[in-house]
Amino acid sequence: MAKPRFAYLLLKEHPYGREMLKQILSEGFIPEIIVQEDSIIADEEREKFLTRIEGNPISPTIEEQANKNEIRVVSVPIHNSKEVMPFIEDLDLDLIVFGGTRIIRGDILDHPKDGVINSHPGLLPECRGSASPAWSVYHDIPIGSSTHFCDNGIDTGALLMRREVKVKRGMTYEDLCFETLVLAGILMKEALIAYDENRWDELKRPQGESEFPTFRNASEEILDIVKDKLSEETYAHYID
Repeated sequence: MAKPRFAYLLLKEHPYGREMLKQILSEGFIPEIIVQEDSIIADEEREKFLTRIEGNPISPTIEEQANKNEIRVVSVPIHNSKEVMPFIEDLDLDLIVFGGTRIIRGDILDHPKDGVINSHPGLLPECRGSASPAWSVYHDIPIGSSTHFCDNGIDTGALLMRREVKVKRGMTYEDLCFETLVLAGILMKEALIAYDENRWDELKRPQGESEFPTFRNASEEILDIVKDKLSEETYAHYID
């Protein structure tokens, strides 16, 4: 096969999406268009993630990376079919890649020939939803990232890849959030390489069920418990 034609969607200048774009560009996967959501939610999520990875490096901005690679960037007030489809409906897309978005449903998911894929900063199916590193520590779930197809559920589509983060004693919550962010970008890059090599059929498999709920954002009380567990090194899945 050839490199896929794809659109890249993310919340405006989200650090998660900036890292993922850097990773996929490094292997020559250049989106036909980047569609950023410019909204209050996007601002809130960006600041939330910047706090989560505080003290760790941040990849170049979307604007810088797009200009360097001559990629068209457009902004929409929300990632829904009404706003996004006018920019992509005339593009012959193989894929859509999500680089940090809110939950997206509808025509967008049905448009590309070979599907919509997302990287999630948690191991699926065990840790669906928000704040995966926090809930992973809280419930003693192994920490990692997963690349999966998007359907109308929340992180429920078929898996392509998943990999654990090697958690060492002394790592902070911010370190774990950063490690899952970077790994999510790496897995997306590897998934696109596998597409180029026509290996998706051998990788794609159902997620299965999880004994845990779909998590929502972790409260400050939960985060305090998480940080205490990491400080006291009582988390169950250290490698050392």
